[in-house]
Amino acid sequence: MVAADIQKFSEGRTKARAYFCYLFSKNIPNKLPSLSIEMIMPRLLKIKADLQNCEGVYLLDNRGVQVTPTFTARKQIDDDAGKIRADRAYYYRAVREERCTITDPYPSLITGDLTVTASQPIFDEKGNLTYVACIDMPIDDVIRIAKQNSSDMFFSRLFKYSYGAFSFALIAIALLLFFKSVQSFFVYEITPSHFEIKNVFEATILLTLALAIFDLAKTLIEEEIMGRNKEHNISGPHKTMVRFLGSIIIALSIEALMLVFKFAITDPNQLVYAMYIVAGVALLLISLAVYIKFTKVKNIE
Repeated sequence: MVAADIQKFSEGRTKARAYFCYLFSKNIPNKLPSLSIEMIMPRLLKIKADLQNCEGVYLLDNRGVQVTPTFTARKQIDDDAGKIRADRAYYYRAVREERCTITDPYPSLITGDLTVTASQPIFDEKGNLTYVACIDMPIDDVIRIAKQNSSDMFFSRLFKYSYGAFSFALIAIALLLFFKSVQSFFVYEITPSHFEIKNVFEATILLTLALAIFDLAKTLIEEEIMGRNKEHNISGPHKTMVRFLGSIIIALSIEALMLVFKFAITDPNQLVYAMYIVAGVALLLISLAVYIKFTKVKNIE
């Protein structure tokens, strides 16, 4: 059930974050002069009272040091005050993104169960960070908060089944190309004693295309059907695009290498066309690097 809960959390993460951002913006003062713990904590405790099963709330300063006890449902943990939380995701991600964030699920120190922490950076009137407000919630309650409605579930399943159909169709094509390339070894009698560059190139091209298509289908199944798209820097359709372009770049690089050897042996005057492909591969590689750079910057997770 833990894997299923994490998958459900991932699917509803955007809605959960929007909900906690709304609570913070509605209750917590921000970008005001003379912000103090006494001004913020009563409002944070009000959020805790409104949230059923809230595990705890607490406040960090701008260095990541906890400046209040942890207020749980039954008691307050005074020993937590003064502890350094600067290495925790709920602190450094809120500081880095300068907005409300929620963490990935992790084992709670209070209950031992999976929990999620929502955090909100608090700035003074000059835009300087003063505090980070934190709320711990059990993953089950976060999932209920972000529960999809019937239309969301319908389209989610529709897209998943559609991706599955396309993925298996691509796998079928990749297998046909693979068997065709293997068959060419027997049709052209490719052996050490009967070896022609042209026939080897044709078989290699088919194998390369089969590998690229199979890798794309594998990526679609892992990300869109099995939900294994949880990279922190690149996720969702961005990761699919990176994997797909990576497969194309590898395939074209192999083709360019084969053409270089082929033209070097048969017609050196045609080497310039192989260089065009090499230049195209280099341009694709640069474009992919730029794409990864900007998808990392714009990552909202």
